[in-house]
Amino acid sequence: MKDGGGLPEAAERLLDDLTEHYIVERRESKEALEPDASPVRVIRLIPHTPAAGPLAVAFTEPSGVVLRLGRWYEERVRAGLAQDPAEAIAELESRVEAHVEGGLWERVRRGVTGSWQETRLVGADCDLGGRALLEPAEARSARREGFAAPVQWAPWPRRNLVVAA
Repeated sequence: MKDGGGLPEAAERLLDDLTEHYIVERRESKEALEPDASPVRVIRLIPHTPAAGPLAVAFTEPSGVVLRLGRWYEERVRAGLAQDPAEAIAELESRVEAHVEGGLWERVRRGVTGSWQETRLVGADCDLGGRALLEPAEARSARREGFAAPVQWAPWPRRNLVVAA
C-alpha cells in the first residue's frame, strides 16, 4: 500500500483501473444508503454486456466503503482498529476480481414462509455466500427477471488495449 493511501483511495484507484481495462459505463451520484441517512458518494460501473453484473462502491465516512455486486451482493469493507488497512484493501480487490471474472451467482428461492435471495461469490481468494429474506414484490420482480433459476453473471468485456512496441 502506498503512503497516504487508505481504503477509500484504494477503492478509487481500483475503479479507475476497471474503467480503463473493461468496457463499462461509469456513473457517479450521491445516495442515501439507508432511509433517513445522509447521502454519500457512489460510483457505479455498468458493463456494456447485459449478462455481466454491475458493480457499485459507496464511500462511507471516515474510512470505509460499501461494495455492491450484481443484484443483491453487498458487503461493508472497513479499515480500522480490528483490521489492517492492507487486509481490507486485499479483501476489496479479491471480491471485485471474482465478480469481474464471472464468479457471482444469484437466485431467488421460494419457501413456505416466503422467498429469499441467495448469493455466492467465488474467486481465487474468496468463496462467500449469503441469503436474506425478500419482500414479496421484490421476489416477484426478481423471478420475472430470471432469478428463479441460478444466474451466473458473465465476465466483464475487456478493452482491446494496444501496447506500443
